[in-house]
Amino acid sequence: MRHGTMKKRHTNLVLIGMPGSGKSTVGVLLAKKTSRDFIDTDVIIQTSQQRTLQDIVDSDGYRTLRKIEETALLDLSLTHHVIATGGSAVYSDRAMRHLSDNGIVIFLNVTMTTLQSRVHDFATRGIAKRPDQSLTDLFEERIALYTRYADITIATDSFTHEQVCGEIIRRATE
Repeated sequence: MRHGTMKKRHTNLVLIGMPGSGKSTVGVLLAKKTSRDFIDTDVIIQTSQQRTLQDIVDSDGYRTLRKIEETALLDLSLTHHVIATGGSAVYSDRAMRHLSDNGIVIFLNVTMTTLQSRVHDFATRGIAKRPDQSLTDLFEERIALYTRYADITIATDSFTHEQVCGEIIRRATE
């Protein structure tokens, strides 16, 4: 079979969404249920930089964190993984195109009310946002980006993590 006629295979499941949307927790469960490896790109960034995301934002600014994240995502060459991305991954069109080349992109969509009930101190989460930007403004800005890149969107507010996994499996294998 010639290279150009091969069917494109999407072996990765790529989770996108706001901090607190459940990407890491759902990702671990999803990896177990689908016999895939799991990777959390926030952990990759922190390990490579030997500091927390919040330290990067505090010392070097949110733009630096976004650039580091873009590089980390572009460096990924994975198959058969569940990938939990950082909340700001969607700011890099190049990185998102790279992830979607071998992955189904799944947006874990939660309301602002749910995020506020899950995350009690956004100030320590290492969120790549402008200093003058409120969490609500950031949420509204990112929703458009998450929606643009998502192959599948799952409203997770009323689901348990197990139910979210079941819905991802059902929809990703349709």
